[in-house]
Amino acid sequence: MLQGTGSDVGKSMLVAGLGRAYTRQGLAVRPFKPQNMSNNAAVATDGGEIGRAQALQARACRVPSRVDMNPVLLKPQTETGAQIVIRGRVQGCAAARDYQHRRAKLLPEVLASFDRLGAEADLILIEGAGSPAEINLPGVDIANMGFAEAAEVPVLLVGDIDRGGVIASIVGTVALLGAGARDRLGGYVINKFRGDLRLFDDGLEAITARTGLPSLGVVPYFTEARCLPAEDSVAVEKPEPAGGGAIRIAVPVLSRIANFDDFDPLSAEPDVALAFVPPGEPLPGDADLVILPGTKATLTDLAFLREEGWDIDLLAHHRRGGAVLGICGGYQMLGKAVRDPGGVEGREGAAAGLGLLDVETTLTGEKTLSEVSGVEFVTGEPVAGYEMHMGRTGGPDSARPMLRLAGVVDGATSADGRVRGCYVHGLFAADRFRHAFLDRMRSRAVSGIRFEDRIEGVLDRLADHLEAHLDLGRILELARAR
Repeated sequence: MLQGTGSDVGKSMLVAGLGRAYTRQGLAVRPFKPQNMSNNAAVATDGGEIGRAQALQARACRVPSRVDMNPVLLKPQTETGAQIVIRGRVQGCAAARDYQHRRAKLLPEVLASFDRLGAEADLILIEGAGSPAEINLPGVDIANMGFAEAAEVPVLLVGDIDRGGVIASIVGTVALLGAGARDRLGGYVINKFRGDLRLFDDGLEAITARTGLPSLGVVPYFTEARCLPAEDSVAVEKPEPAGGGAIRIAVPVLSRIANFDDFDPLSAEPDVALAFVPPGEPLPGDADLVILPGTKATLTDLAFLREEGWDIDLLAHHRRGGAVLGICGGYQMLGKAVRDPGGVEGREGAAAGLGLLDVETTLTGEKTLSEVSGVEFVTGEPVAGYEMHMGRTGGPDSARPMLRLAGVVDGATSADGRVRGCYVHGLFAADRFRHAFLDRMRSRAVSGIRFEDRIEGVLDRLADHLEAHLDLGRILELARAR
């Protein structure tokens, strides 16, 4: 099990890279995360939803994704509450305080998923969540040491040197653990190192002297990690420069933004400058396209969008002749109204939409979860992706759907053709569609980027990177000693 000294230390990428490395050695490897908190989710091959990181890790291990790989998924809806997904299916919502007491009852479910994976695997790579040293949280821990002790698995501690203070974070984490938890630690890994590795030799000696733990490697910063789907919104809260591409696309960072890896294929195109616009900044006036992304809380983020003044920016963009696309929750916002009569998002409510599409949405308790494929009407190109939403949308503009999917239609298009929306995530991974979509905004040459092949190449290079800098043999010995 890989546990971190905090969030965003690189646990997800390390599990993915190790999964590919050990799979290439001929082992049957499975990823596992007992409890995840993220609005970036994926539809597993067996039909439920899991964290996007676990879907990527399954791909790295060259196996279909399954709900057992992430049995508990928490999807934040408010500052203090989240939707609870157990083995791929929504089981209601809970405030943070209530969930702390409820999670103890989930441990048997988590262990059952772990055992099912173990029956078919030579090696399970387990990802912790946050930090094991969060001693202020009451109740039974199922995300870190509580799970490790129940499942009797060894633990590697991961620290992020790029953020600074890595010696203190590792030594402090070990000091805060109880004796039983400390006994589970088999070593530590330093991640995201920049510069001459030899300059940290004294740091390794200091950590080992104070913790008694061996170093299992120092991993240099892997710049291509940005090409892989990110687990949570930290990736868009710290956006990289948009670049100088001829086609300018803006995506407002909603407070409950979800499935933002939809836009990774667009970022990969050399002539596209994609900007995630943070709160407090206006939508750029020179954008060719504004995309409203998915969200875990449509009504909340519709209000948030208006608080930021982005509704005014969006209407001005449309008046100037700019194009608008809404995906899932963003599609719902583009309509004339959004209603939640049953309190699906927490409490009953309704709000006027942005009015750029003549459709209305009613949120319902039944969640649609499915992988889909079909064609996009305007370009005629094939698309594939997944649906993950609670709501039904319809109205006059639905007579001009965006997609045809296995005999049914999805989405809507405005009468002027400049505003479109649909429920399908992952559209832009289809290379021919992505090119045709962009070519309609500005004439362009085919870039030749094969997005899915690119992901595979990055996973292989990540595995190479870890093989060069981690003691994979020793890590495997620790796992086998269980």
